[in-house]
Amino acid sequence: MISQDIIDQHNALGANRLKADYDALGAHLDRRGIDIENIKAKVAGFGVAVPSWGVGTGGTRFARFPGPGEPRDIFDKLDDCSVIQRLTCATPTVSLHIPWDAQPAADLISKAEEVGLSFDAMNSNTFQDQPDQTHSYKFGSLTHTNAATRAQAIEHNIACIELGEKIGSKALTIWVGDGSNFPGQTNLTRQFERYLESAGQIYAALPGDWTLLTEHKMYEPAFYSTVVQDWGTNLLIAQQLGDQAKCLVDLGHHAPNVNIEMIVARLTQFGKLGGFHFNDSKYGDDDLDTGSIDPYRLFLVFNELVEAEVDPGFNPMHMLDQSHNVTDPIESLMVSAVEVQRAYALALLVDRAALEGFQNDNDALMATATLKHGFRTDVDPILAMARFESGGALDPVAAYRASGYRANVASARPKVSGAGGGIV
Repeated sequence: MISQDIIDQHNALGANRLKADYDALGAHLDRRGIDIENIKAKVAGFGVAVPSWGVGTGGTRFARFPGPGEPRDIFDKLDDCSVIQRLTCATPTVSLHIPWDAQPAADLISKAEEVGLSFDAMNSNTFQDQPDQTHSYKFGSLTHTNAATRAQAIEHNIACIELGEKIGSKALTIWVGDGSNFPGQTNLTRQFERYLESAGQIYAALPGDWTLLTEHKMYEPAFYSTVVQDWGTNLLIAQQLGDQAKCLVDLGHHAPNVNIEMIVARLTQFGKLGGFHFNDSKYGDDDLDTGSIDPYRLFLVFNELVEAEVDPGFNPMHMLDQSHNVTDPIESLMVSAVEVQRAYALALLVDRAALEGFQNDNDALMATATLKHGFRTDVDPILAMARFESGGALDPVAAYRASGYRANVASARPKVSGAGGGIV
């Protein structure tokens, strides 16, 4: 989709400067007892999945303003996702959302192979009605009072698993908007019982090497009560269902000022951290670009993840989950992928022996200073060198803009109307 010549020409402009910066940082880290090559290798091996829906323009409850060259279907989406991977070398997999991306498995595999991608977790959609479904999800899906509606939602999730098996996925993510908007609208206990029963049937259909990821969300579209409203309820679900059930943490699905890194530590401690949806927020579930508001919090999350890496069985899944309302989605996703890698690299720089010593000595000031010493290091040369050596772009956004990709696809893809409201 973007020729190597364009990338090479762009990289040639900054290759000498990168080498100088990389060597200087390497000397600095060596004085701290850190091998820059080891950090670079870990960063190069770290990937984050791109959500198929992320390459389209998002929207609010009031309007949507689509940009030029909007993807028409999953095949256009895979083209866009391949550009992100081509330039960043950080997003080798794509997470599909069904039924939005439902196509024959052979066609999906063929396209993915063509553009050099593979598939991450499957995502089921029972939070909106589709034209061909019999029962409405207006009042719930897996928790609906009508058994036939629940059965329809269960069947859809199992169909997601079946498609995922054919294309190489190993996980199913379930998020439901089920809840209530008025006090007394539902029996809170009976509703959760119906959820557990429905989720149990989906879990029973899970292949032996798959993971079921359940995702909590504090509110929206249910504004009075949400069935899976916090990490505690999510943990109960994972413990109730079995060993293959784990919790997915979306960074925006928490009340303001919640200590997300402590949630990560708790779920990790009890073997129930399954993965992440990376984004950022100012007020609620804003789905802003990762690291755009609070990069230090993102670093603190990765500090817990690096702490847990000593366990060889610890391997959570990572995916971006953002809504791009005023930017080119490809550019935002590239920047976010780099920010996730940055947080990982910074966490790798923390002097863990020193940190543990200060913690044991109850030296709060030096403990937090140790974290900040890692966070304040400029790791741009490491990230850029990892991309450069993998054939990616030193500056992904600059190379993308120089390629003219957006204008090219805009000439081939029909213009999309922004009429109508609602989150897309």
